[in-house]
Amino acid sequence: MQLTKHAHSCVKVEYDDKRIVIDPGDFTPDTPMLLESADAVLVTHAHGDHVSIDTLAHAMRSREYLAVYGPEAAVASLKHEFTSRVHAVVPGEAFDIGGLPVSVHDGLHAPVLPGGPREPNVGYLLAGGVYHPGDSLDPPGVEVDTLLVPISGPWMKLAEVVEFVAQVKPRRAVAIHEALLSRIGLDLVGRILGEGGVSSVPVEQFTPGEQF
Repeated sequence: MQLTKHAHSCVKVEYDDKRIVIDPGDFTPDTPMLLESADAVLVTHAHGDHVSIDTLAHAMRSREYLAVYGPEAAVASLKHEFTSRVHAVVPGEAFDIGGLPVSVHDGLHAPVLPGGPREPNVGYLLAGGVYHPGDSLDPPGVEVDTLLVPISGPWMKLAEVVEFVAQVKPRRAVAIHEALLSRIGLDLVGRILGEGGVSSVPVEQFTPGEQF
C-alpha cells in the first residue's frame, strides 16, 4: 500500500492497481486531477473542505466506475444521479474496495461550539492499519498502525491532539487538516508535536505530493 499526502485532509491510497482518494475537498487544489484517476472515494463528512460535491459529480460523469462511500449526510445529493455507485455507510460497517478491506468507525464530528450539535462523521480503517478520523478526535477502539492526525481547526486544540495520539497508541502518526495554518503555525506545531515534542508518538508532517 502506498500513501500520498495531499493538501488539508486529502490522502491518496494506492493498493495493487486501485486508487482510493480520501476527503477530496475544496481546500485541496488538485482534487479534480486526483479524481480523474480514482477508482473510489471515501468521504468522512459533509463539510466542503472534505468533499467537493460538484467536482466529485463531474468526475463520476466521466468515470463510470468511480464509487463513493460516506455518511448519508455527505453523499445524499449524489444518490439520485449515481444510485448504484454511491454507498451510504455507518459505523460498524465493513466493505471491500478492489481487495482492500475497509471498516467504518466513530460516528460524530468533534463539537465546534460548547454544547453545540455534533454532525455525522465517520473514520475509516484500511487494512494494514491506516486510520483516517475525519474531523474527530474520538479513538476508534481498534489497533492502528498509521494514524492520520488533524492538527488544526476551529473544533480542536493541541492538548486534545496529544491526548488522541496517546489513546490510540499508533506506531506512526502523520499530520493532516493543516490548511488553516501559516508556515509559522506549521513550524510551531511541528516543534510541539514532532520529534522531541510532547506527543507520545511524534507527529510527522509531509508536504502535498509526498509519499509516506
